[in-house]
Amino acid sequence: MALHLETPLLESRPLSQASGRAIWLKMDALQPPGSFKIRGIGAACEHHARSGKRRFISSSGGNAGIAVAYAGRRLSIPVSVFVPETTTERAKSLIRQEGAEVFVHGTSWQEANERALEAVDVETAFIHPFDDPILWTGHATIIDEVVKAAVPFDAVVLSVGGGGLLSGVAEGLARNGLQDIPLIAAETEGAASLAASVKAGRRVELPAITSIATSLGARKVCQRAFDITQTLPVDCVVVDDRAAVNACTRFLDDHRVVVEPACGAALAVAYAHADRLARFERILIVVCGGATASLAQLQAWQAS
Repeated sequence: MALHLETPLLESRPLSQASGRAIWLKMDALQPPGSFKIRGIGAACEHHARSGKRRFISSSGGNAGIAVAYAGRRLSIPVSVFVPETTTERAKSLIRQEGAEVFVHGTSWQEANERALEAVDVETAFIHPFDDPILWTGHATIIDEVVKAAVPFDAVVLSVGGGGLLSGVAEGLARNGLQDIPLIAAETEGAASLAASVKAGRRVELPAITSIATSLGARKVCQRAFDITQTLPVDCVVVDDRAAVNACTRFLDDHRVVVEPACGAALAVAYAHADRLARFERILIVVCGGATASLAQLQAWQAS
């Protein structure tokens, strides 16, 4: 049995009214570890378990680590997650709550990732947080479920960090014959590595992540995500941190679910940048979730 759940698909009256368009929400914030990550990471962990691996190692700023830890607990395989110093105490506690070890190393995900790779041996599987074809195939099930529900849509709005979700959604569209449907890729200022790459015509690396949406904190997107922007209809939208946080608080009022600013970036497209949706009629928003933001943290960000 898959480690992820088939999540609800909801028509959002509040978001539809805010944007003047019919908005449907794929509620992956309701996955057991709190985000869409378990779809692909669960598939990868099951694959490596079948191959006889006896330990999982991952690197993460939060949600991917929580997903690996959850998968390891369900599969009875020990997990070690390497996180940077910027990772919140809440994220570390959620990883430990699933029974995994947490190692803190470096000031960025890149440094934590390098240390994680050094710890891999022949009995260990390294679970990348976003750059792995097995992950993309797992994330593609989001689109499979929407198609199975027979809900038509003419655009998909999603948040982009390292590009794993974008790569998975594009694969899901392609395998359902929907590859011509435009993707609206939302990022926050200070974490917009995809938008910077599209503008430059090549993958570029940000000097640092300065957004509070640290879950979007890959300084360079994966090659697959960039390639998708060169061959498929992808529209990059960059919102500021305040718009992302405001979207989270409005979404909490509207749908009674707490999500991170990384997810708020996608919601902000409908709440605050509806002009970017004007040419569409029925829009699917992937509510990717995120377990590391609390109500108190959202309120603190709003007050700052």
